[in-house]
Amino acid sequence: MLRKRLITVLTFNDGVLFRTKLFEPDYRYTLSFVDAWSVDEVVILDVTRPGQGDRQNFYKVVEHFARKCFVPLAVGGGIRDVDEVRRLLGYGADKVVLNTGALEQPRLITETAKLYGAQCVVLSIDAKKIDENRYEVYSTFGSQPTGKSPTEWAAQGEALGAGEVLITAIERDGWLQGYDLDLCREVSEAVNVPVLALGGAGSWKHFAEAFKQCGVSGVCTQNIYHFTEQSIHSAKAFLAKNGVDVRL
Repeated sequence: MLRKRLITVLTFNDGVLFRTKLFEPDYRYTLSFVDAWSVDEVVILDVTRPGQGDRQNFYKVVEHFARKCFVPLAVGGGIRDVDEVRRLLGYGADKVVLNTGALEQPRLITETAKLYGAQCVVLSIDAKKIDENRYEVYSTFGSQPTGKSPTEWAAQGEALGAGEVLITAIERDGWLQGYDLDLCREVSEAVNVPVLALGGAGSWKHFAEAFKQCGVSGVCTQNIYHFTEQSIHSAKAFLAKNGVDVRL
């Protein structure tokens, strides 16, 4: 069985590292560290709104991380065609994260998987709870309802060639109150590929809950590392003590 992964997600607005809250840039940060010896993977996302920045600034970020990062690097945000996939891989990305572009053109998943392999394609799904028993997928920075169920879209994405699914609870973003365990569990049970959870982690306990109660393969977090001094290593030590098989 593959060991569970801890993944750091970093969001960039026009090349500057930001933390987000409810999918909006919150506080501005400068990049001080990434614990590449303990983290299992790094995801960097361009959250720059259209017309508000220079895409070249994000390419520079990707190049910088590719040179400094010794773990798998996944890159997403603004990917609409295979030419952009090729460009980002050329800058050093190991995987691409597809979200709105895949919703607009599902064949983008298949085309990317055929060219570079399913392991290169991460389908990112942003979902919001609509009522007590139903979630809906949103696109365009979590602002546009699509009418799609996250479980159905995850299964379709897998069938189209996605090698992983990243599920984000929009209403949990930046709140540090824990993952939406029901959402994570539903998506994990709907597919056979690895599922990564994002949105709401505020403590190591939340990591353990997602692994033990939802069957996810990886837990992702971003904001928790921006205002605590606790390292990823201590998170892994906590998980190992609580019976989660992680790489120490």
